[in-house]
Amino acid sequence: MILITGGLGFIGTHTTRALLDLGESCVLVQRRPAHVPAAFAEEAGERLFVERADLTDERALLAIGERHEITGIVHLAGSMPWPPGAHEPIDGARQAMASLLNVFNAAREWKVRRLGLASTIGVYAGVTATGALSEDLPLPMTSPHPIPRFKKIGELMADHLTEVTDVETVSYRIGAIWGPLGHAPDPFFAAAQLVHAAARGTEPGASRFHLGDGLDLCYAKDCGRAIALLQTAERLRHPTYNVASGRLTTNGEVVAAIRKLVPDARADLQEGRGPDTIDMWLDTTRLREDTGFEPAYDVERGVADYLAWLRAGNER
Repeated sequence: MILITGGLGFIGTHTTRALLDLGESCVLVQRRPAHVPAAFAEEAGERLFVERADLTDERALLAIGERHEITGIVHLAGSMPWPPGAHEPIDGARQAMASLLNVFNAAREWKVRRLGLASTIGVYAGVTATGALSEDLPLPMTSPHPIPRFKKIGELMADHLTEVTDVETVSYRIGAIWGPLGHAPDPFFAAAQLVHAAARGTEPGASRFHLGDGLDLCYAKDCGRAIALLQTAERLRHPTYNVASGRLTTNGEVVAAIRKLVPDARADLQEGRGPDTIDMWLDTTRLREDTGFEPAYDVERGVADYLAWLRAGNER
């Protein structure tokens, strides 16, 4: 049984679905009260369970292992001071690190087969290499944002604890994820805003973005499946994997895909490229070779699926 922290969140929900489809059972850990979504109704109580626990409460977390036989952990919850300013700075950092260490301790206590940790494409910020970014590239010590800052700390902590304990740990450097249950607007890329606007016939409000700017966009269902494959693979040869589409997708490509389905869709993006644009996409060779993963959703299929989801009455 796989324990997933943040299992009812954006990426967590898609990862849960993928693990269930692979035949696994899941325990989803949420800090706030949560009910089982309708999408998991068939598995609820048999192959899927929801537990409430704050990860900073080690006793509450370990108690879950008394009720369920946990064989693996996928840690997708924050382990960072978030949202910014919500905590006193030092206390916020202390809580973030405590939650991460508690997850490691639970993995050791339960003797899980594998612990997966969510990292981010943002750890590559400042890398000067060109082309697809591989996991072996040296990363700068600095980060422009608290998310990649704490993800780097988490990766270093994972390297240390993997060396001194018997817990196999794998870090997922997750690309720019878009699709059902995602947030719109997103401060880092325009895809979600553009699809939401097309579904509702409104202006996207994305004029700060440029048509020529691009990023490694990975559809949410593909992301969840990649993480599930990394968790269930018989053998992994590396401690770090890029979880992404493995290609650069420009805002212009997203707009073109939307207009094939919604010809009158509005797009208020600027022409050309932004003055500080840095193209960033990830090398997914490790992921493909060790799990057999290939993205099932290109831009057009992703747009069609996302539009259908929103038009079915889903808010995000």
